[in-house]
Amino acid sequence: MKRHTFQSAQAEQVARAFAKEGVDYLFLGKSGAILLGYPGTTQDLDIFPARSPENARRIVAALRKLGFTISHKLASEITAGRDFVQIKSGPFDVDLVFAPDGIPSFEAARARGITFGIFQVANLRDIIASKRACGRTKDMVELPMLESFLEEYERTNSPPLRSARDIAVKKQKQ
Repeated sequence: MKRHTFQSAQAEQVARAFAKEGVDYLFLGKSGAILLGYPGTTQDLDIFPARSPENARRIVAALRKLGFTISHKLASEITAGRDFVQIKSGPFDVDLVFAPDGIPSFEAARARGITFGIFQVANLRDIIASKRACGRTKDMVELPMLESFLEEYERTNSPPLRSARDIAVKKQKQ
């Protein structure tokens, strides 16, 4: 099966469907960075949803309305908030990442998330922290480019971004 390249129109479809259903989420990973202007490519849409049964039911409803085939087994995995759920049964690939490496909690990430048009995107520092903590070779290769993009992003947008881990560590020290 041929893998397709992520297109921002896919994120737009998801953002609109999730808004209609009231899903609490952030775009994450390379697709999240791309939505903020990062000049890369990826094959899937990474989503960091809040972990709750009600939010999961909303996710399932929204994805079904977008044309995804969500089996009972897949719906159960989503509802259980399994750490990582890969969905390849729709018009494009979606990864639900309920527990991304390097990010202490959804609430911490959401507090610093970036609203860009209709998109709710994880902070670039959280995206980088997650990729670094994951430690996959493909992520480690991408890190220098993401860090350069972060520098440029912060140069043209203010205030400077802070990661979820930065905030959590600061609270622990207080």
